[in-house]
Formats: sequence, C-alpha cells, structure tokens
Amino acid sequence: MVTDGAGAGAAMASWSTFSVAVVTVFFLLILPCFSRAQTLSFPFRQPETCGHNQYFDISALSCVRCGANQRRDARGTSCVCIPGFQMIANNGGPDIICKKCPENMKGVTKDGWNCISCPGGLTEEGKCHCPTGHILVERDVNGTVLSQAICKLCDENENSFTVANALGNRCIRCEPTFINTSRSCACSEPNILTGGLCFSSTGDFPPRVISTARYGELVYANLTSCQALGNMCVMNMNSYDSATFDACRLFQFVFENTAGLRTVHSVSFWRQNLPWLFYGDQLGLAPQVLSATPLPTNFSFKGQTQNTKMKFVAASYDVRGNFIKWQTVEGGVLQLCPDTETRLNAAYSFGTTYQQNDAFIFYFIFQCEIPISKILTDFPTPVFYDVYLEYTDENQHQYIWAVPVLNLNLQHNKIFVNKDSNSDKWLLTRRIFLVDALSGRENDLGSQPRLVRIATQISLSIHLVPNTKNGNIYPPLITIAYRDIDIKDPNSQSVKISFSVTYEMNQGDAHVQTDIALGVLGGLAVLSSLLKTAGWKRRIGSPMIDLQTVMKFLVYYAGDLANVFFITTVGTGLYWLIFFKAQKSVSVLLPMPAQENHFVTYVACAFALKALQFLHKLISQITIDIFFIDWERPKGKVLKAVEGEGGVRSAIVPVSIWRTYFVANEWNEIQTVRKINPLFQVLTVLFLLEVVGFKNLALMDSSSSLSRSPPSYIAPYSRILRYAVSTILWLVIGIIQIVFFAVFYERFIEDKIRQFVDLCCMSNISVFLLSHKCFGYYIHGRSVHGHADTNMEEMNLNLKREAENLCSQRGLVPNTEGQTFQIAISDQMRQHYDRIHETLTRKNGPARLLSSSASTFEQSIKAYHTMNKFLGSFIDHVHKEMDYFIKDKLLLERILGVEFMEPMEKSIFYNDEGYSFSSVLYYGNEATLLIYDLLFFCVVDLACQNFILAAFLTYLQQEIFRFIRNTVGQKNLASKTLVDQRFLI
Repeated sequence: MVTDGAGAGAAMASWSTFSVAVVTVFFLLILPCFSRAQTLSFPFRQPETCGHNQYFDISALSCVRCGANQRRDARGTSCVCIPGFQMIANNGGPDIICKKCPENMKGVTKDGWNCISCPGGLTEEGKCHCPTGHILVERDVNGTVLSQAICKLCDENENSFTVANALGNRCIRCEPTFINTSRSCACSEPNILTGGLCFSSTGDFPPRVISTARYGELVYANLTSCQALGNMCVMNMNSYDSATFDACRLFQFVFENTAGLRTVHSVSFWRQNLPWLFYGDQLGLAPQVLSATPLPTNFSFKGQTQNTKMKFVAASYDVRGNFIKWQTVEGGVLQLCPDTETRLNAAYSFGTTYQQNDAFIFYFIFQCEIPISKILTDFPTPVFYDVYLEYTDENQHQYIWAVPVLNLNLQHNKIFVNKDSNSDKWLLTRRIFLVDALSGRENDLGSQPRLVRIATQISLSIHLVPNTKNGNIYPPLITIAYRDIDIKDPNSQSVKISFSVTYEMNQGDAHVQTDIALGVLGGLAVLSSLLKTAGWKRRIGSPMIDLQTVMKFLVYYAGDLANVFFITTVGTGLYWLIFFKAQKSVSVLLPMPAQENHFVTYVACAFALKALQFLHKLISQITIDIFFIDWERPKGKVLKAVEGEGGVRSAIVPVSIWRTYFVANEWNEIQTVRKINPLFQVLTVLFLLEVVGFKNLALMDSSSSLSRSPPSYIAPYSRILRYAVSTILWLVIGIIQIVFFAVFYERFIEDKIRQFVDLCCMSNISVFLLSHKCFGYYIHGRSVHGHADTNMEEMNLNLKREAENLCSQRGLVPNTEGQTFQIAISDQMRQHYDRIHETLTRKNGPARLLSSSASTFEQSIKAYHTMNKFLGSFIDHVHKEMDYFIKDKLLLERILGVEFMEPMEKSIFYNDEGYSFSSVLYYGNEATLLIYDLLFFCVVDLACQNFILAAFLTYLQQEIFRFIRNTVGQKNLASKTLVDQRFLI
C-alpha cells in the first residue's frame, strides 16, 4: 500500500494478448454502438425469489435453472442432485450430471457421488442418517463405496479416494482435480499442487502466479474463486501496470481467455462466471456511460406521482468471494460517519443535497472524524459492494441499473487518470469497499494491521437530463478516494471521513440567459450614464469634455451597472427559488457550490458599485451650497445708548436671528430622515428569517416548508437561495414601509418635508440650494403676512386669516401655491454668488466667534447681509441683467431628468410639485439606500452564512454613515449659512 492516498502500486490486467487490429476494430465498431445497443440495467432478483429448481448466480446476479433431476443447494447459490440421484460430473453451478440410484440403494453418499443403502432412515437431502454420536462410514478402508453404509468412525488406514476432513468428523472424497489428474489423492510431479488443487503441468497458464483463487474458475467455473480474484483486484485499486503481473492483470488474463463464454445481461464488460469490475479502457467511454442513456424512471417532488426516494441496493461479498446478500444501502451501509437512521437515509431523498458531517469547514465541505480503533473493531475484514439503483418500469416490474464508480486512486500505467479534468480519460469501475484492514496484516491474520486503507471521501453525484420535463436523470456516479493510514497507536489516531450526495444540471443555458440580460441591461446602463453625464455637464455650465467628465461618467455608470447586477441577481435568485421549490416533476436542479461562484461574483460587483454610488451621493450631499434668505424687515426704530458718549440715539430695530436658527435646525434634523425605519427593517427581516423560518426555504432540498423537525436532516444552504429569500423579504418589507409611509403616515401623522416648507413660510425664510454649480433648488418661504417675527396673538390671527383665504396664496407667482422650484441659474448669477460667498466663508463662521477677531466677524456679518440682500433682490427681479423666468418642465425632461434649455442670459425656475429638493437629503435617495443596505446584508451573509451577524453589521453601518452624514452635513450647514453650530441640536 501507499501511504496518504497515493494509491496502490498494483495494476489492472494487461490487454497485451490483443493484437492492434483487434483493438482497432473494437474501438471503431463496438464503442460507437455502445449507447445504441447496450443497456446497463436488468431485472432485480433476490436469491429467495429463485424457484425450487433455480439457483442464484452470484456473478450474473440472476436466477438460473438447474439441470434435470437437480435443485438448488442450501445456500441457494449452486445446484445439487435431488434425493435418490447420484452426481457423476460436477463443473460448478448448474454444470453437474445426476443419475438415478437403483431401487435397492435409495440413499446417496455425503459427497453425492455414489448411491448407497442406508442402515437407518434418510435425511431430507436423501443422505444416510446415523444416530447421535456415530459417524457415517460410506466407504471401506480402501475407499470403496459400501453397498450399505455403516455408522462408525472413518478408517484412514489405506490410501484411497477418501480422506478425513480438516475437523476429522467425516470421510469425504478427495478433490476431483486429484482424481482427474493423477487418479489418486496425491499430486505428484510433474503435476502442480497449488491452493489445495492439482493441475496438470501441460495446462496453458502462468504456473508461478496463478493460485486456486485466481485460476480455479478458468477450468472449473468456480464462481467463488472468480469473485475472490475480483476482490483482490479491487483491493489493489483496480490499477493496471503493464510491467506488473498482479491480481488485476490476472483477472484480465482470465477475462481474455474466456472470450468464448457468453456475456451477462448483454453487457459486453460482464463475462459469464466473472464479476463485473471494469467498463473498459477505451478513450471517450466514460462520458457515454454517464450521459448516453437516461434512466427509464422519473422523479417528482409533489403531486400524486411523487417520487423522491432513490432506492440504491448493493450486492455484497466477503473477501473470499462468497455472496453475502442483497441489501439496501440505507441505514449507513456506505456511510462511515455515525448518525441517526433518519439523517443517514436522507442521503437518498432525491433533490436533497447531502453532506455527512459534524463540522463545517468552508462552503459545504463537511467531514467527521472517526477513531482508528473504532474502524478496526467495526471492519475486521473488508466487505465488497456492487451498487445498483433499483427502479420500477411502467409495467411495475423491478429492475436495477448498475452504478459506475470513479476511483480516484486508480492508476493506469502509474498515472492517476481519474483525477484528470477530462472525463474522456476516465476509467470507470464497479466494485467498492469501505475499509481494508486485512491487506496490512503481516504473518498472522489475528495481529494488528500495519496499515489500513479507508474510503475517506465518497460522493454520489446525480446529473439531470437536459431539457427534461419529467425528472429524468443519467446514471448516478460514485466518486471514491481512499487513504492509507499507518497504524501506530489506534486509540490516539483518527481519520476524517466525508460522504456527500450532489445534484447537478447543465447550467450552460442559464449562463447564456444571464449573459444576455447583463449585456442588454448593461447597454441601457451606458445610455443612462451618458444621459446623466450630459445632464450634469449642463448643470455645471461646462461644455468641455475633460478628465472630470470621464470620472463623473464612470461614477454614474457604476451606479447604473450596480442596478443591472442587482436586477439580474434578484431575477436569477427568484427563478431558482420558485422553479426549484415549486416544481412537481423535476425539471431544474440547484447550481452546485462551484457553479454559484459566478452568481456570488455578480452580487459582490453589485455591492461594490452600489457602495461607490452611495459614497458619491453622500459626498455630494455634504458639500452642497445652501443659504437661508430672511425676508423679515425692521419694524421701526428705538432709542439706543451710545457707549462712550454718554448719550442716546435712535437705531433700527434689529431682525431676530432665532427664526433662521430654527429653520436651520429643522433642516439639520431632516438631513437623514428616511421613508423607512432602518431598525424596524432589520429586525423584521431577521424575525422572518430566523423565527418564522423563511431561511429554511434556502435549504438545498425539495421541501418548501418553513419548519424542520430537530431529528430530521438539515441540508446545507444554497447561497443563491439565501440571497433570493433575503432580497425578497428585504424588498417586500421595505416597499410595505414606503407605501405605509406615503399613504398613511405622511398623510395622517406627519410629513416632515412638507412641514419644513410650511415652517419656512411661517418663519418668513426662503431656502436657496445649489447642488451643482448652475443648478439647485429654491423653497419660497416669504410670508404672505409681511412679518413673522410677532407675538402669539398675531401669529394665530395670521394663521386664521390664511385658513379662511383672507390673504394671498404662498406661491412665488401671485395667486399660485407653488413654493418649490428646480432652478438653473446663469453663469453671471453664479459668479456674483461666488464673489459674495467667498467673503462669507473666509473663516469658519460664527462657530469660531470667541477666538476670531472683531473685524473678521464684522466682515462675515456684512457678507451675510450682502448675500441675503442679493438673493432677495434676485428673487424680486431687481437685477434685470440676472433675471429669471418660471416655466414647467416638459414631460420628457421630467422622465429623463435633464433640462433641454440652457440658462444663457436668464436663469430658469422650473415648477416642482414633487419637492425634489429632497434629493440632497436621505429622504430623496431611499431606493439607493435600501438597495445598498440590502446588498450589504447579503454580502455579509454570503461570506459568513449567518443572518444574525449580517443584520447586526448592517444596522451598525447604517448608524455609522448616518452619524457621518449628520456630523459633516451639520458642519457644512454652519459654514455655508453662518448659523452657529452650537444651535444645531
């Protein structure tokens, strides 16, 4: 053996006796006809179902009729003569000849070869019966059959055709090979004695290599010897090496020299009397075996024809080649890892991806660890299995289909061909074992083995037939890998074992459809980004295409491309969730973890690009230009003491700054107002996933139930389904919140955006916003009452007059209600604004009042009043050279989000009934925030497979960015409006 899974050094039998012409003819003529003429299924027969005159052929796994005057033996695997008949020839199986005994000799000797008269009664087998304590003597001292049997001890004094058996309890005829070869019970030279049999030296066989177990069946069709030889080849990993003449090459030698025998069940690889070990070594044969002929059975998840149970059965043999029994593989026959029977049997539930484990490694790689001492106790000798899939045809007849095996340790001329990614080079086999603790024993079979060979990885893969609508599959494939363990201290050593069942289908069409969707939507994203870039160029008043323009286009394209990836991944996830979980007859199977990598990459791209878009919007919002225009005018003059002069003089009554502070504080508060409650969003989604059980929809099984019983097997999660379930819940809860917010909350409780516009009007404050160099928003807040700095009585009176329509309307245009506008200002207007603004922001505003000089403060105050007066006069059309006009946007302009008219000499105010100034707030970017939070949640979950951790980190990042937005936005507000930051609470 080779330690650490390096495979065995032994090899398969040679095909050297074939000529090049024969090989060529076979490859060209037989192989292309494989899928057309050969089927790998046959009726399923149990030994007990064979008739009284039939025996069970352990090689062909079928019932074979015994010859005339014969019946099956006690084990049911061979034929014997019926009572009253003697055997005159025996070549194994049904190949025996029986002759009726005379009337005066109705008994048959124990060996069945002679007739004899019995002193007492007969057994059911027609043999003589002696009283207890006596030994039946059927021959005299010379070996001559007595006419009447005697009940006494055997006489071994003479050389005859009888010898005492190993236990010394009966006399038996010596082996037929001794009699046929030397006409005696001795095998003298030049005859060859090997394995208890005597062969003539003139036989055509390798004398130094072939033993009884290897060659006995070549001449005498010994089925057990054939099976034993096959087992030795399997223990040698079915390997082939032209330079080595070992068990596998001996098996191939026998296979070649029995070409005259018929095949079993029309399978060319299965010769009569021989076990089926190989599928052949022709290039390209493996893909034909695995995908040429679908199984003639259907699988369905739901409905009256529900069929989700895969009935695997195995013909088991001991190491000596004896057929043990037919057995189902349920109950952990092929699974070394211990578990409950329910969980073990879940491996054979169709559609359920199975991973036997007690530890999670990474992305569905599961293993359990078993002590070597337990393995040696449970598997003292190897048991061999030929695995079949049982099914019922349309006539309710039971059939079995041979399951091919891909042994990763198989070597062909010292090359591990089955580890090659090209399936054309694979060599498929049939028989497997789980543990070989026998080959590693030295000298004494009762001693501890020096090493043990263990099947550490077993994978059963099911491949769905393309475009099937009825749940058809190709033959399953067992992939197995062995590892050799050096035994030093069995009590302290252990080995990791894995057993898995995977399902796969051709994902080519799905990938093509995904690529088409990405291509089409990606092209639309380019057009959208170009349109946004053109709109941005119009809004900054720059016709030149420079590096900044290219960077802006890339940022816009990142956001649009993020939406493309998001739409594609959500659509793909919903497709797999709905069509896999809701299907009746199986037509789709979930992508395997390796096939999900493209999908996960798309999700990661969507998140990265959406994060870039989010950061771009965040930076844009915290760098806007904003100014509060105070329309309040002084109400008169007051007497004011003149410091240092000892007298008084009249002065204008100052306008209160508190209204400006109040409006600025309200603006500061609505900067991060959203249409949903982020905490409620996260907790609700987490509650639905973890408590209600929606996460169970993401399990890789056919069940669509939201609950799983604790004793049942829990399949691994599909990353695509986890994403699909998460996104649909997140979007549904988010949309419900937005609808509730818009339909009920804003209408009946509070609408902070409209309330802010009302507050501006009641405070006699207008808001002038510039999100771009030449584009922004205007909230007209001039009071219709002339003054807002008044007492409670006058304020209530003003509100009453307004409610009774006793005053003019609030709109900028007389007799209109329009208070909010999108504005496109001329370049001259912007230059004038910048000149004043430069003086206004020379220092960091009044927030540094205590540390700044009086002259600097006075300059800032002067700049503030200058800006207030300029913007007020601009709104009042005082500056004819910087005038503006008001118009409605065209429908196409609203749809595309761009302005077709460029403000050359006059600025343009567009009526805006949708309060689009909220686009500089969180409120107007809810879609971006919702999708960004969703993608963040999904990316964390896909990486960690933990909804709770994903929910916690999602809420944490929401709070972090909200804090950043509030803090930096507050500083920008204080800097641009001269509102002391200490009043922004």
